[in-house]
Amino acid sequence: MIPMMTKAPDYSSLRAADGTVLRHPDRPRPRYSLPRAVKNFRLLMKDKEDTSLVFRIYESLPSRHFMPRVQALALSERGELLRRTEPSLPEILDDHAALRATRKGSLAHAYCDFMESEGLSAAGLVAEAEKLGRPKYPDVVQWFAERSRDTHDLFHVLTGYGRDALGEQCVLLFTHGQSPTHGHLLIGYAGAANIRKMVQGSNAPVLGAVNQAKRTGKGAARLIEQPIRELLKQPLERVRDALNIPEPTKYRECHRIWREEGIDPYDLLATSEDTGEPVAA
Repeated sequence: MIPMMTKAPDYSSLRAADGTVLRHPDRPRPRYSLPRAVKNFRLLMKDKEDTSLVFRIYESLPSRHFMPRVQALALSERGELLRRTEPSLPEILDDHAALRATRKGSLAHAYCDFMESEGLSAAGLVAEAEKLGRPKYPDVVQWFAERSRDTHDLFHVLTGYGRDALGEQCVLLFTHGQSPTHGHLLIGYAGAANIRKMVQGSNAPVLGAVNQAKRTGKGAARLIEQPIRELLKQPLERVRDALNIPEPTKYRECHRIWREEGIDPYDLLATSEDTGEPVAA
């Protein structure tokens, strides 16, 4: 018996309260291509600093649940409010003077500490994405996709995962728990497997750490749905409790064990460069 084909919903006929179309009719439909994703992953292994390759991998492995997630949030009252009050997160996140005006101990202070210590900016992540040269469309999908991208570094701060090799893989799997895609799984688990290869013989629970991150992401409130301005003003620990983000115990156990074994968790990338092996996205 031949299965009946389900017609894709016409998202271009749906509009937000302000008239913005959900998905612009000229926006190309994403095409799933595992070979293309693998090709870009191999390029990423050779040049781990080219973050644009990460975006190419995601584009090659689109989730069939993406548009339903966009519709569920963006056309809800919560989504309408977020679009009005937070049309662009980089402008909020890169205004460190305003963020530092909040009380010490706030998520804002922790975010500024993290970004300044790492030499990062929200605008920098935008620039990496724009290396792809993809056109932008006046639709709600554009807002949703950019908001998803711009919360990445907030994930680091809220979860406690650093920018070491394992921390990056944990953030990717946490993100998968929040918004499942095969791209997060490919990069996250391939990176974790490579870390295990580099530290053969170690007792550190690398897979336990990334699996815990994925479970945490699934169990936590979705950050993309939260009012970021308001969260930034609140004490960091209060935000973690409210979003149901527990301590990253397995990740910290890996760091503890590696240090006992004479391995610097933050030197894994340097080891990777010496051996030609890939680690993180």
